[in-house]
Amino acid sequence: MSHAMNTIATRLKALKTLAHAAPHVPAQDWPDTPHAQFERWLDEAVNAGAVEPQVMTLSTVRPDGRPDARSVVLLNVDARGWHFAASTRSPKGRQLENRPYAALTFYWPAIASQIRLSGPVERLPAAEGRADFAGRPERSRASILAGRQSERLDDPADLTRAIDAQLARLAADPALASDDWHLYALAPDEAEFWRADSARRFARQAYRRAGQRWERCALWP
Repeated sequence: MSHAMNTIATRLKALKTLAHAAPHVPAQDWPDTPHAQFERWLDEAVNAGAVEPQVMTLSTVRPDGRPDARSVVLLNVDARGWHFAASTRSPKGRQLENRPYAALTFYWPAIASQIRLSGPVERLPAAEGRADFAGRPERSRASILAGRQSERLDDPADLTRAIDAQLARLAADPALASDDWHLYALAPDEAEFWRADSARRFARQAYRRAGQRWERCALWP
């Protein structure tokens, strides 16, 4: 085991970090809200060819206090917050019902940047969840309808049969929807934007909500 771990350590050390960092982090005219700054960096990431920049890490808390995390897709950003979808029957859905606070993390190597957001999460109106469900590919809808996310799967054939059964239901009733599928919005009360240059000079800016406005400050790396 020790030899294997040493081999992994050697391989990891050989990998380049911050491969796409610019020589200098340019000075920025920071906007008044993290929403505007997020949109600015998202555009930069897309233009730089970032792979799936809409994928983010959603961190929640289990009932026993242990953290839990997974990758989800960002669906929208508006005045209500950063939107994502989940089933209320899934672990993340149950965790959010039990403790409606979460954190989101984006890391875009293409621009050597990270964004962290944290705050309360609210479930959006059911009509928005239904619209999101209806807009998904048929097989995605069948998988959602089959449910049982994160339950033990003893036989892969059981999954195939469950999805096939839901595909048959959708063929008979294309308007079929899941009552458990919802959109959520994380409304951050804290946001942090981090960027590195090739000389390992890190620039960090934090936004913190103060009533109806945002306070912003630089942070030590």
